[in-house]
Amino acid sequence: MIRNTLTSALALGALSGTALGEASEFHTPWTEILQTYIVEGEDGLNRFDYGGLKASDEDQAKLKTYIESYATIDMDTLSEDEQFAAYSNAYNALTIDHMIGRYPVKSIRSGYIVGPWKRVKMTIDGRELSLDAIENDVLRVDWSDPRVHYAVNCASIGCPNLLTKAWDAETLDEDLDVAARAFINHPRGVKVLDRGGLQVSRIYKWYREDFENSNEGVIRHILEYAEPELATQIRANANIRKHAYDWGLNDVE
Repeated sequence: MIRNTLTSALALGALSGTALGEASEFHTPWTEILQTYIVEGEDGLNRFDYGGLKASDEDQAKLKTYIESYATIDMDTLSEDEQFAAYSNAYNALTIDHMIGRYPVKSIRSGYIVGPWKRVKMTIDGRELSLDAIENDVLRVDWSDPRVHYAVNCASIGCPNLLTKAWDAETLDEDLDVAARAFINHPRGVKVLDRGGLQVSRIYKWYREDFENSNEGVIRHILEYAEPELATQIRANANIRKHAYDWGLNDVE
């Protein structure tokens, strides 16, 4: 990971009282939730069983306890990758918790003019942060890595997949590459149009500045992860003609 800070945080301490070497254990409850309720589809989409979690008071309590435990994290004691993993896991867990509180709904935007991202908040290291702040004031500001967009999931079919495990510092780069590759090589990420040119996710338009602030930068990024056949098609006509995004809830079918 590349971080936009002059100095790196030293990995000296503990994560909410847990020894640094055991920091990944902090995210075990979140991994357990993901492994229980994510359904991996043959169509390349990971869907979440919101109804199943809604029906389990025990697992809902586990999720809320995990989120609440972030209040006492000392982020300054964590390595850069541990911090990135922690913030990304926090975003995804808070999103799921919010959706469970509103379920059943058809979209995370249901009932909102724009969406809940500035309203839904949690405390991290003594600081109250909204979903919007976690993504746009922390992750996108502190790290100059466009793969951040494959780390956070807004409960939508159009989003990159939720993984079946929590983000973890030890495998972060590898997992981010896997997530980027899975999204880009799926039609919701990049689609070659019959009439020529490309349809790409609206993510690449909303956050264009993270991809060299140009369509050419978006194409260069996509080609880093495109499988050979897709890459050949893109190079033949690297013209972004359309952006698309599906706000439908990534619920089990």
